[in-house]
Amino acid sequence: MSTERKLARLDRVFARLDREAERPTHIDEPKMSRHRIVLLVAALAIYFAIVWAVVITSWLVRLDWQVMFFRPYQQWPEIHAFLDYYVVLGQRGPTAVMISAWLGWRAWRQRTLRPLLVFAVALLLLNITVGAAKIGMGRLGPHYATTIGSNEMGLGGDIFPSGHTANAVVTWGILAYLASTPWTRRWLSAGSALMSLGVGLTTVYLGTHWLSDVVLGWVAGLLILLALPWFEPLITRAETWILSLRDRRRAPGPGAAPAPARVGTPAMFKPRAVADEEATTREDTAPAARSSHAPIHPAVLAPGPHTSRAERTPVTPAGSRRPPHADRVPRGAGSSTGTPSARPLPGNS
Repeated sequence: MSTERKLARLDRVFARLDREAERPTHIDEPKMSRHRIVLLVAALAIYFAIVWAVVITSWLVRLDWQVMFFRPYQQWPEIHAFLDYYVVLGQRGPTAVMISAWLGWRAWRQRTLRPLLVFAVALLLLNITVGAAKIGMGRLGPHYATTIGSNEMGLGGDIFPSGHTANAVVTWGILAYLASTPWTRRWLSAGSALMSLGVGLTTVYLGTHWLSDVVLGWVAGLLILLALPWFEPLITRAETWILSLRDRRRAPGPGAAPAPARVGTPAMFKPRAVADEEATTREDTAPAARSSHAPIHPAVLAPGPHTSRAERTPVTPAGSRRPPHADRVPRGAGSSTGTPSARPLPGNS
C-alpha cells in the first residue's frame, strides 16, 4: 500500500515555483519599433486635434451638449446601479491595488522586479501628463456647466481629459504590455480595450464627463502605453540598482561567518544581466565538466586473484579476549601435573 502523502494544490504550486530558480528567458519585451513610432505620432496628432476642436467650440462641443441633454441615466435607469459599481474599475486607487497584487505575484514567480517597475513608471507618467492637462485646461463638467453651448474651458475644472478613462487604458493595458507570449498579448489587448471602452462610456452615462473628455482620455492612455518602451533601459538600470542595494544590505559583516547555503532554495529576484551571465557560464562549463570524468576501463574493475582463508591476515587480535581470573585453571594444565583437566562437578568432592 502506498504511504506517500498526496500534495495539495498549493503544495504543487510552490513545488513548481521552487524549480524556477531563474528569470524565464522567453519573455518578450516590447521594443520601440517603427510601427510603434508611427502609432505614437498618429495618436499624438489625434490628441492635439481633439484639444483644438474643443478650444474653438467646434461640432465636437455641440455633440457634447446633445449627449448631455439626452441624459442617458434617465433613458436607461435599470442599469444605473450596476454601472455605479462598474465605474470603479477606472478609479486609480482600487485598480492600482488589484493590479499591483497580480504584478507582485508575477514578479516573485519570474524572479524580476520589472512588472512592478513598469507599472510604477506608467502610473507616474499618467499622473504627470493627465494631471497637467486637467489643471492647464480647467474645463468644467456637465453638472457644473454655466453657459449652454460653450466649451467651459479655463473655469477651474479638472475633467478634461477623463482621468477614469485614461487610468482604465493604462491600468488594464499594462497587463497586455507585460504579457509573455504574443497570443496572450493579443487577448489581453482586446480585453483591456473593452474594459476601458466600457469605463469611458459609463462616465458619459452617469453625466460626470463630456463625450470629448472620454475620447481624449482614451488617446492619453494609449500614448503612455506606446511610449513605455523608451523607458525600458531606465527600468533595467533601476532594477539592477535595487537588487545590488539589497545584496549589499544582506552581505555579512567583516567578522561574521558566511551563512550556510540552503539546498533547493531558489534565488529570488535575480537581475536579468546576472541570470543571463550565469546561464552562459553553465552552458560553457557543462561540456568541460562532462569531459573531465574519464571512463573507467573494465579491466580496472576486474576481480583479482583470491587468497585462501588460512593465508589471510586475521581480523581480530590473537589470543583470548576474556579477562583473566585468578581462581580459574587454564585448560591443558592438568596433563603436566597429573591432575585431571576437567573441572570437578559440585557434590563429587
